[in-house]
Amino acid sequence: MKVLVIGATSAISEQLMRLLALRSACFYIAARNEERLSAIAADLRVRGAESVEAETLDVTDTTQLDGVVARAEIAMGGLHTVLYFAGLLPKQTLTSDNPSLVREVMAVNATGAMVTLGQAATLFERQGHGQIVAVGSVAGDRGRATNFSYGAAKGALDIFMSGLRQRLQQTPVQVLLVKPGFVDTPMTANFKKGPLWASPARVARNIVQAMDSKRSVIYTPWFWRWIMLVIRHIPERIFVRLKF
Repeated sequence: MKVLVIGATSAISEQLMRLLALRSACFYIAARNEERLSAIAADLRVRGAESVEAETLDVTDTTQLDGVVARAEIAMGGLHTVLYFAGLLPKQTLTSDNPSLVREVMAVNATGAMVTLGQAATLFERQGHGQIVAVGSVAGDRGRATNFSYGAAKGALDIFMSGLRQRLQQTPVQVLLVKPGFVDTPMTANFKKGPLWASPARVARNIVQAMDSKRSVIYTPWFWRWIMLVIRHIPERIFVRLKF
């Protein structure tokens, strides 16, 4: 198994890669923090990864993203799976009056994924197999006052993945969108935690199960599917008055 991971320093991706390392996967990992990348690469080798290559990459820079799939394929002598885990979740109060931050939220959570996964789709369509996995969010299911910039980016990713899935439906290529609920990660360190929160390890296990069973969309933990089903069906005139 030869895997490209964009956003490899995220808490969820780190836990997922540890599970795949147990299967002797080969990795090409990319993220902005070179020091963290080096530490993760060393950890994966100890845990059983067959090989680990690392690239310092900023997903907001499309010139760096161009060709990253090809670079990974060349470095590993093939490519089976592309995982997009890069994410940015600032407070909505910061993004509302900050155009540059809005652009960064869209670039990290949506545009970067579209550029990367579009390259992967072309490669996998040509070779006739592969897995494309991206992390969305339950926030992308409906806009809320507390995080609508982030939710808009994840909603755009949802639509992109749906279209990609339809494009590739005549091939064996899997297109999986993961929709986590609240996850206890460094990105959410300042959030108040409660019973609906999950650990990155739990989410990672659910992702591996979904990859193995060739799922298309999963909510994780599972109960978020039903929570969001209810939320999506609340009439707009009522929804706008709610405070959550």
